[in-house]
Amino acid sequence: MLVYDAIIIGFGKAGKTLAGNLAQKDWKLALIERDSNMYGGTCINIACIPTKALVEDGLKGIPYQEAIERKDNVVEVLREKNYKSLADNRNITIYDSEAKFRSDKEVEIELNGSTEVLTAEHIFINTGAISNIPSIKGDLTLDKIYTSTSLIKRKELPPNLAIIGGGYIGMEYASMYRSFGSQVTVITPDEELLVGEDHEITAEVQKEMEEKGICFIFGARAEEINELSKDEVSISLSNDKTVKANAVLLATGRKPNVKNLELENTTIELTEKEAIKVNKHLETTANNVWALGDVRGEMQFTYISLDDDRIVEDYLFGDKKYTLESRKNIPYSIFIDPPFSRVGLTAKEAEEKGYIIVEGKMPVASHPRAHVINDLRGIFKVVIDKQTNKILGASLFGPESPEIINLIKLAMDFDIPYTYLRDQVYNHPVMTEAFNALFAVDG
Repeated sequence: MLVYDAIIIGFGKAGKTLAGNLAQKDWKLALIERDSNMYGGTCINIACIPTKALVEDGLKGIPYQEAIERKDNVVEVLREKNYKSLADNRNITIYDSEAKFRSDKEVEIELNGSTEVLTAEHIFINTGAISNIPSIKGDLTLDKIYTSTSLIKRKELPPNLAIIGGGYIGMEYASMYRSFGSQVTVITPDEELLVGEDHEITAEVQKEMEEKGICFIFGARAEEINELSKDEVSISLSNDKTVKANAVLLATGRKPNVKNLELENTTIELTEKEAIKVNKHLETTANNVWALGDVRGEMQFTYISLDDDRIVEDYLFGDKKYTLESRKNIPYSIFIDPPFSRVGLTAKEAEEKGYIIVEGKMPVASHPRAHVINDLRGIFKVVIDKQTNKILGASLFGPESPEIINLIKLAMDFDIPYTYLRDQVYNHPVMTEAFNALFAVDG
């Protein structure tokens, strides 16, 4: 049996950050990663970085095959950088193996063709999430059916792409592949896009995407997929219609990756959604075993994983005051064209919580910066608590929104009244000076 101070399962954002920091404190660590192509985690290898590289190249008119090649090169460089940052550390041993629990304190791996058992007082689970495969009749293993992970490995641009799912992943891929020239059809059982977002914003998103040539089929479920030829499949829908495509993307979400951990051998409990249950310090129901990142079943962002590391390290070495309950106002962006960014509450959500609100709203076309960059698309909206002047939320659909949403998040975190952003002096012409008009509301 190999004994360590800590075992980290998964080479994702939280796992690699924690490993580096613990090693600096002279902890002896075992870092277990089952897939050498996942050094650095989901974001670097199959999500944020490769997809945003493709988004950028698609908007610049770079041919798909060239974009795929550049994406692969970017990922390879970052993956190797992440690997070396830990592999060269004398306190860290990296094992390329699947990890299986034998008990709360014992993890089994395959090493050089034989089974080895590792043990440590502290164990951290950072295994991420995997694509959720829907229940659809037909052979879903066909080479024309993809997940968000596998589609961006395809070397040839699909002439016709059908996307099952109208959520964040589906919208980003729809926009991206349309930019490269694919004919894109999005199939969703919902009656609108991006359920839960501001209705005025989602209507504007739909309008812009339809103007790009993306087709939407609302209120219909994909029930069966059949192969028509070596290049084409048909999708039978619940509304009795049929869609033909050269490729199908199953954009039906991602779920916590716990399947092969053999948690039944431990006292670690799962939630109803098959995520690992944790307390406010991210400790599981097993003593000194923590879960970080997507495997917890909450918001699946790399910056959440990074912040999970802060919570765990504060528990181990700090005053234990920073917890899940301390975390504030998580922003997020969807890199469609133009991008959509959100933080906090929508007007509907705020009113449902009992707030008396006032909304600020401005079309992007009214802003000088939009004319400078020749992109007049979109609309910005903010929600203000009329009684306290605090900002409750923002929904920004338009150019540069992924950057400026973070300034609103900071204001919300520190309870800065909206009037401060309204009356601030900004340089010109920049997108942030939109705050002068966006927050010009009668509070």
